Amino acid sequence: MGEPPVCTRDELPATRERELRTAAEILGIQEVSVLDYQDKALAEAAPELVRADLVALLRAFRPHIVITFDPNGLNQHPDHVAISRFTSDAIAAAADARWPSNGQPHSVDRLLWTPPVPPWELARQADLARSPGIDFLFDIARWRDRKVAALRAHRTQHLAINRLWFDQKDVKSLLSFEAYRQAWGPTLPEVPMSQLPLTEYESSE
Repeated sequence: MGEPPVCTRDELPATRERELRTAAEILGIQEVSVLDYQDKALAEAAPELVRADLVALLRAFRPHIVITFDPNGLNQHPDHVAISRFTSDAIAAAADARWPSNGQPHSVDRLLWTPPVPPWELARQADLARSPGIDFLFDIARWRDRKVAALRAHRTQHLAINRLWFDQKDVKSLLSFEAYRQAWGPTLPEVPMSQLPLTEYESSE
């Protein structure tokens, strides 16, 4: 896959996993869990199996904040749409002791979605802060080089990544922002927030 080819189609699953783990390491993500579901067929997976897998992870890691795709999957990719639905289902189930899974029940405080504006278009919006659905807006310019390296780690997807990011004239601006939409959680004192309100979590530890 790729041009020139990085791997064969049969090698693609293992290659993509290596690319993911490399990108995560670049970004400082210490734990990556890869579940065994077929690419482009996640929507056909048994809901009870996906729920059990995700609930087990939520109860093990006990996150305050979960980020997933919006219900339209950002770009309507069927796997993106499916994982958005499955994630919301699992968050509700993880807090309910009646759902069987490993670990003690855990309630997630805040669910964030990808925003209505595609990430490769954020910097081109005239007044992004006034755009509906931009609830968190982060200037990540000082970490831009790390983001570039993480994107480039996905070598089997370099054609799409180059088209959306690196072939653009304003690539530095495009790579300087991250934004999220709040699906649900505590009311935000202002929008968009420029940092996650962590004090409420720190006081509860």
